[in-house]
Amino acid sequence: MDESCVNVKRLEEDEEQCIDEDKTDRDKAEEKLISSNERSRKPWQQLRSRIRECVLYVKKVLVYFASMEWYCYALLGIITALMSFFMDMTVAKLLNAHQWLYGCLKGHHLLQFLCWTLYPACLCALSTSFAHSICPFSAGSGVPEARAILLGMDMPDYLSLSNLFAKLFGLICTLASGSTVFLGKVGPFVHLSIMVGAFMSRLHVSCRGGKQRAAKGEMLVVASAVGVASCFGAPVSGVLFSIEVMGTHYSVRDYCPCFFAAACGAITFRLLSVCSRDQETIQALFKTSFSSDLPYQPFEIFIFALLGLFCSILSCIYLFCHRWALRFIKTNKPISRFLATEKSLYSAIVAFLLACFTFYHSAGYFIAAELTMKQLLTSLLDGTSWYTVSQNASVLSEPQKTFWQAWNPPGRSYFQTLGFFIAAKVGLLVVACTLPLPAGYFMPVFVYGAAVGRLVGEGSAYLLSDGISSAKILINPGGYALAGAAAFSGAVTHTLSPALLALEMTGQCSHAVPALVATLVSNAVARAKHRPSFYDGISLIKQLPHLPSLIRACPKLANVQIKQFVIPAGVVLERTETLASLQHILNDSADGQFPVVDSHDSPILLGTINKSQLRERLHQHRNEVIEPITSCRTLLLSCCMDGSDKTDPV
Repeated sequence: MDESCVNVKRLEEDEEQCIDEDKTDRDKAEEKLISSNERSRKPWQQLRSRIRECVLYVKKVLVYFASMEWYCYALLGIITALMSFFMDMTVAKLLNAHQWLYGCLKGHHLLQFLCWTLYPACLCALSTSFAHSICPFSAGSGVPEARAILLGMDMPDYLSLSNLFAKLFGLICTLASGSTVFLGKVGPFVHLSIMVGAFMSRLHVSCRGGKQRAAKGEMLVVASAVGVASCFGAPVSGVLFSIEVMGTHYSVRDYCPCFFAAACGAITFRLLSVCSRDQETIQALFKTSFSSDLPYQPFEIFIFALLGLFCSILSCIYLFCHRWALRFIKTNKPISRFLATEKSLYSAIVAFLLACFTFYHSAGYFIAAELTMKQLLTSLLDGTSWYTVSQNASVLSEPQKTFWQAWNPPGRSYFQTLGFFIAAKVGLLVVACTLPLPAGYFMPVFVYGAAVGRLVGEGSAYLLSDGISSAKILINPGGYALAGAAAFSGAVTHTLSPALLALEMTGQCSHAVPALVATLVSNAVARAKHRPSFYDGISLIKQLPHLPSLIRACPKLANVQIKQFVIPAGVVLERTETLASLQHILNDSADGQFPVVDSHDSPILLGTINKSQLRERLHQHRNEVIEPITSCRTLLLSCCMDGSDKTDPV
């Protein structure tokens, strides 16, 4: 009976073993079939292997000259410059198409009105709908979010490829709306550059064969500098922008990579302009021709300082209105509900209303509405006094004549036009900042400051029309426009980099001191009472993570000394300590470790000594027949220079 049971069990085990073997055979056959199918799906195996060998050889040669990190920096600058150039070219073609269509409808006011209003309204609606349908995080400038990422916050949606394409297309549509909407590209383009930098960081990690890390390192800091450099061809101010705006602290090791990548981006951007025949040679984006013999008189420095004061007052008004408008949009329930569901319609309505106001046959007649953003800045930076032009306007060239007619329409003077432009554009820009689409706010502020400076310069030129002193030197209003642009944009952003940016954009170094004086004065007033800057205000309203100002939260903190809240270190040993004092310290102190300094008068830290090690070394030196001070000095120095795990040399 037992033998039969054993036989039955053996038969069952054999059957199970056969079934398992059959399964393994079938699995192996399926794996072979799958592998053969995969191999058949990858043709040209030899060609692929040769290409791979060539790529590895090229990589080996490149690494021989420099590390892959520097090639990634150069590639970052080149890619960002290509994006900036082709974006500008596309926007220019769309703006020219709009101006051509508007000119063809001359004499038909109704058709011109529809062309003037519906074109930007449709583009703003398209920008909003495309941006929010692809990536809802692509609206706005992106600079406050980028600052939060650089501070260490994990926000991967703001660095995704979908956000890059959505912001790129949406920004093109926004810029194609023209000066009607009065928005720029600097902020979103810095965000675009940081997204490219995050991709280059991942590429660098994959080339090195290492594990993926969060893209929050120096590549993103470098990318923020490249964004500004590729917009204006201004590498130095791009690096200064990354230091002032993008981070609360700056690592010195990012300095050279920032300059290298920014220079690559700026050179590529300017070379592309030459290759496309937009410029004859490499030159500044807004080239000016100020006289360098005697650009300004010494007493004009006081006028430039007053200009900075005036710009700071206007910047405070603008920032207050901007924060109030954003809070009103966020807290007003009907508008917030409408924005939650109908963002595209809101953008279309606001753009339509702005276009109605800026229509040439309405209020646009008084604010040079027919000029684009680039034409506005070019005309304001012109070194020729409009008072002199008004005496003999027939000698002007065609572009200057067009600009002169826009700022000095029939029946109005250029003072009235500039004054109305300054008064109206504040409200228009505040309203435009509420649009939920990709847009920048630095360039409109820069143009607005140029208009303020031009008004002050033209007023000074009118009052001193006979010239300054006995040399009959005329005042240059373009220099005041340059200083005003730097002062107002610097006061809005609480930075000094716009002063250098204005010089690099215009290639005009003769007005470096006036621009810096005006910017310093405007910053001093704008920063009074620790008011938040433009980007800080957006971070506060959006409740983005950022490092708040401790002085603003507690003004008395500036008078607090460090010794009032730092805990004393306890027992500190000198290098010339005696053996008796060491023994006394070991008996009385409960500390497990002691810092060693050169002397109490010169507390240079030499290292740290554990209590157990000090007791052991002291026991070894007791029987030595030498001077106590010399013995102790040798003891402490040997402990500090010891490389064991008990001592931490500094």
